[in-house]
Amino acid sequence: MLGVDGVIIVDIPPEESDEIAPVLQQKNLNLIRLLTPTTDASRLAKILHGAGGFLYYVSITGVTGTATADPVRVGAHIKDIKQSTALPVVAGFGIKTAEDAQNMVKIADGVVVGSALVQSVAEAAGADPVAKIDQQAKSLAKALRAA
Repeated sequence: MLGVDGVIIVDIPPEESDEIAPVLQQKNLNLIRLLTPTTDASRLAKILHGAGGFLYYVSITGVTGTATADPVRVGAHIKDIKQSTALPVVAGFGIKTAEDAQNMVKIADGVVVGSALVQSVAEAAGADPVAKIDQQAKSLAKALRAA
């Protein structure tokens, strides 16, 4: 698969990945696992089994786009996670602004900004959404480089 290093299957728990994991390994694809603020040490061990590439830390509970992540709480949990794995931990959910991204990249190995970009497209109805997304992406990139 050209340009693909891994897959995120958001609704597949580790207990139900026995069929897909070997197929992905055979194709040299990482299975990106998700962690949440409610992931405890016992659950973490199960999630880490077969995880590859990086871990996607869902930094808020609830629906994406509705809340802002708390860097202090997220940082404490990521620190605990990193004691159990060498995989990079990337934070997503609740990261809406350049400032949010800058705060998160100080405690995580990377950030995912999705809902904020989708919201920008929706707000640009009738206008040029590409220009709005381009501006937003540049602002986010500048903030991350400055961190």
